[in-house]
Order: sequence, then structure tokens, then C-alpha cells
Amino acid sequence: MSTGVEHALLVMYIVVLSFPFIFGSNGFLMIFYYFRYRNRQVAKAGDLKDFPVVTVQLPVYNELYVVNRAIDAICSLDYPKDKIEIQVLDDSTDETTAIIGRKIIEKSAEGFDIKHVRRSNRQGYKAGALKSALPEARGEYVAIFDADFIPRADFLKRTLPYFANDNVGLVQTRWEHINSDYSILTRAQAIALDGHFVIEQQVRNKAGFFINFNGTAGIWRRRCIEDSGNWEADTLAEDLDLSYRAQLRGWQFVFMKEYTSPAELPADVNGLRSQQFRWTKGSIEASKKLLPRVWKSKLPLRVKIHSTIHLSASMVYPFVLLIGILQVPIVFIKHSGQFDATFMLMSGFVFAFFGSFVFYLYSQKDVYSDWRRRIYLFPVFMAGSMGLSVNNTKAVIEGLMNKKTEFVRTPKYGVTGKQGSWADKKYTQRKINWVSIAEVVLAVYCLAGIVMSIVDLEIAAVPFQTLYFVGFSTISYLSIKQAVMARKAAVRTVPKAQPAAEQVAE
Repeated sequence: MSTGVEHALLVMYIVVLSFPFIFGSNGFLMIFYYFRYRNRQVAKAGDLKDFPVVTVQLPVYNELYVVNRAIDAICSLDYPKDKIEIQVLDDSTDETTAIIGRKIIEKSAEGFDIKHVRRSNRQGYKAGALKSALPEARGEYVAIFDADFIPRADFLKRTLPYFANDNVGLVQTRWEHINSDYSILTRAQAIALDGHFVIEQQVRNKAGFFINFNGTAGIWRRRCIEDSGNWEADTLAEDLDLSYRAQLRGWQFVFMKEYTSPAELPADVNGLRSQQFRWTKGSIEASKKLLPRVWKSKLPLRVKIHSTIHLSASMVYPFVLLIGILQVPIVFIKHSGQFDATFMLMSGFVFAFFGSFVFYLYSQKDVYSDWRRRIYLFPVFMAGSMGLSVNNTKAVIEGLMNKKTEFVRTPKYGVTGKQGSWADKKYTQRKINWVSIAEVVLAVYCLAGIVMSIVDLEIAAVPFQTLYFVGFSTISYLSIKQAVMARKAAVRTVPKAQPAAEQVAE
């Protein structure tokens, strides 16, 4: 390898390391704010003397396994029947529609104001469904739940008191995971989501930064939605988009860390892929739309900087992928012994890894008594993030290139705890796409890098190369295996909806 090529690769490696270093180091800053503002109260809950009319919107698209459970939970909300309206926003194209129809007849007979809202097309996807139904809603407040959520009975009585402050436009609750112990895959997802909710959402809210509505398990002041321009479907992250537009208008948001809304995590890796792809691409689309508005606003500089980090965080995935690819030639360069001083300085980039670890450590320690057992899975979460870097890099590129794709919802199968199966269900992914093949190739490539590092005694490179190997190999193996399993278990008859599960007790 010529010296010129070595220099070019080394410079490239330092550049691609810099971006993850910034975001990893931000973990230390978030923990600093976590301790500084942990006792700060964002908004004081008032007294719920009156019961305002609330509309609960349940957007649904082909959710035959969980829709009954969701409707039953919403109808179990502890709130006067005459003050609650339920809109089931049904864009389904399968037997889910018939299931909803039967359930609505049942609940209407029990005295609930529940409506089956159908559209002639799926224009605007979830954002379009929410927007088109809003003019017909009679509620002063609008609660939104996805079909895989099981709201607690006291949800409205716990969230509505915060609207005593006229400036509050949204109250968001923390997600709880009803099937986090189902598999290593769901346990790793739980760690990732806890980092977002327990640290990011809490810290941003208390430190005066912008937070985002998470698409579900929150309640809006209707006037806030309308004042902020209503739902818009020009990104796949309609929740993030409206959140920023509302806060730029001066509306205040409240995040309830201590109150949770139970939900089901994707039980299969292909469902997780589709979810991650949508979230990643949507955040890139939203950042392109919103960052110019943020920097043109009169917000404090600290808020503008943090908003930039928040909105552009998904940009880290192409850099994570490039690091994995460049590690092998970098081992050759390091072994030459010509750049020892440079590599000594580059060892400082490991600092970012510890920033991420501390970030997720405190997200577990804050809410779980068994946090020591849970944090052991941090390397699994890191490997999974690396393994998904091909999938998510594709999402970033499509978002940057303005390539429009449909809103692909994440299928749920009524999996609770360690019970239930997804392989024989209707919505399972049965195709093996090129992303899985690329991950297989990268797994072999990283394995070769591990062998070469051991042979050359470059042992310091082995741990991270191993994480990449485990990530790429595991994600690709599970994806291919689960696609094959789904093919074999494909049901020849029309699947029946599972009975509604009992509402999760508080």
C-alpha cells in the first residue's frame, strides 16, 4: 500500500470517527444535564375539577392481531362516557376492518361514542388519517395511541391536569415494554428506547430544549395542533415535525417520566428493520425541513445547537458503517508502524464509547431495580446498532435524496411477556432483500479483519471488529432465518384475530 493511499485512508478514518465521537460525547453532556436538572419541575399539574371532552384517535392499518386489545383498553379508560369520543381511523385493506366493525357495534351498544372512520385512499398515511379526522372530532383535547399500545385506565386523569397551564400543548408519557423479556432482540430494543425516554426526553424537557411527540401515548391540546399548522405528510416523521413546529410557535410540552404507557416491541428482526428504517428516514426528512426554521428563529443559541444534534442524530449511521469498512485497512496501516503518534492521539476516540455506556447505564439505573442485570446487554445493543447500519444508511441516503416511499408500519402480533409467536402470522416478512446479503458479506469481511488483527498482534482492534462481526452476522442471520421460518409457517387460511388481552394493570 503506497504512502499516499495510507495517508488518504487515515484522514478518511479520522473524519468518519469524528461524527460518532461528537454524538457519543454528547452522552456525557446529557448525563451532566440529567444530574443538574433532575429535580426540576417543568409544569405543575393542576386540579381536574371539570372533565373536558377528549377525543381518542386510534390510527390503524392492518392490525388484526392487536386492534381488539387496543379498543378494549381505550374503552376501559376511567373517564365519563359522555366526555370521551373514540375515533378508530381505519385505513386497513384486510380483515382488520371487519374486526373493527364488530367491535364498534359491541362498544356502541355499551354506550360508548365510538366511530369507525374510513377513507377512500391512504393519502398522507398516518398524518393524513389524523388530519382528515380532526375536523369531525368533538374533543378539546386529542389523545393518540397506536394499535400496539394498551393505555392504563387512569391515563386521562393523570395527563389532563397539566393542561391547567394554558401554554401546555402536549403531554407525552414514557413507553413501557410488555414483551421486553421475549428475546435478546426485544431486550436490546428496550435498552435503546429507555435511553431515549428516560434520559433524552426527560433531560431535554427539564433543561429547556425541544422534545418530540413520539407518535403515540400522548395527548394534545387541539388548539395547539391547529395553531401549529396541523399534521403534515411531507415526512415519515409527522410526530417530530409537528412537535418542532408547535414549540417554535411557543407551545410548551410536558414529558411524564414516572408514568408509563405499555406497548409491544417488534418481536422479529424484519419488523425492527422496517421500524428503524422509517424512524431514520423520517428524522432526516424532518431535519431538512426544520433546521432552517430553527436557525432563523429567535431561540437561544444553546437550544439551536441542541436541536441540531437532536434532528441530525440519524446521520451517524453512514459513519458507523464506514468505520466498520475502514477498520481492516487501518489495521494494515497501524501495523506498518509509520503513524504511531497519530494512532496514539486517535485512541481518544474511545472516549465516545464510554459516553454512550454511561448514558445507557443511567437510563437503566433510573427506573429499574435490576439495572445491573439489564446493562449487561449494552454490548448486544451496540452490536445490533452496528448491524443495522446498512439498513439505516440506506434510509439516510433516501432521506437526503428526497426519495419518497410509503409509510411502512411495523407489524405487531399480540406478543406479551415471553408468550406468543410471530412466525405463523400474516404480516411477517418472507422476502430476503439485498440488505441482508450485504450484511452477510460485511460479516465475513469483519471476521477476516479479526483474524488479521490477531495474526498481526493488533489486539486493540479486535473488540470493536468483533462487535461489528457479531452485529452484521446476527442481524443478517436472524433476518434470513426468520424470513425462511415465515415462509414455512405461512398460513393457508385466513388468520383469526387473537382474543383481546387483559389490560395491563398498573
